Amino acid sequence: MLKQRIITALALVALLVGAVAFLPLPGLALFLAAVALVGGWEWSDLAHYKSLPLRLAFCVVQALVMLWMYVSCRLGDTPDTAAVQQLLGVAGVWWALALLWVKGYPASAGLWGNPFMLGLMGLLVITPAWLAVVFLLSYSRGPLLLLFMVVVIACADVGAYFAGRAWGKRKLALQVSPGKSWEGVWGGLLACAMLGCVVFLVLRPPQLGLAGILAVILTTAMASVLGDLVESMVKRHRGVKDSGIILPGHGGLLDRIDGHTAAAPVFALGLILAGW
Repeated sequence: MLKQRIITALALVALLVGAVAFLPLPGLALFLAAVALVGGWEWSDLAHYKSLPLRLAFCVVQALVMLWMYVSCRLGDTPDTAAVQQLLGVAGVWWALALLWVKGYPASAGLWGNPFMLGLMGLLVITPAWLAVVFLLSYSRGPLLLLFMVVVIACADVGAYFAGRAWGKRKLALQVSPGKSWEGVWGGLLACAMLGCVVFLVLRPPQLGLAGILAVILTTAMASVLGDLVESMVKRHRGVKDSGIILPGHGGLLDRIDGHTAAAPVFALGLILAGW
């Protein structure tokens, strides 16, 4: 199983790197939209859409939302940063609401557990993340920023894993994800803070001071935890372990990018607000 997971992960990385390296921005946006639609297809099952027409209709709506974002934010040209900021701000409000629902689960399922609300949740989970990634990649240093975001999330995951195994006692969200602990969260944040200090000392970015770097990194790390918890909550409500079977050894696509769906909008919005 470990070998299979490693092979799948390497294949995904190679596919993404190849797309970023060789596709023009419109083609890259289309490629990422296709990836997002795979996630949307999986979400339609989590939303308990049983019929094929209904699941296809959800994906069509998702595609139309992404097309509207692409056109209204001028992602194919010089992006309209103000429009992007507004949409990412809406995503930030959504994730704040999602945090309350996670804390209130299972009682909160009475508010969001119906198919309509689950469908709306899916659009709010997936499409702002797509917008954030395409927005970042529209800039010359976008690939490096995207890589840095992935490193931040990985650092948070690794720090949380080791801190949780060593000291984890207080459960973060017992009804949603019993394996996560507050000690793990703090360990992940500490690892990310150390990463931020290293970045500041080595690169000395002129646009951001140490406080700005830490603010962007730590909020991104915390958002990645929330993204993981939200998908875990929806899967638990649906009664499934994985979002799909498309990735051998990993489960579904959403199982691999759950943290990124929340982290990407927060990361991009943080850079905008910090004056990048």
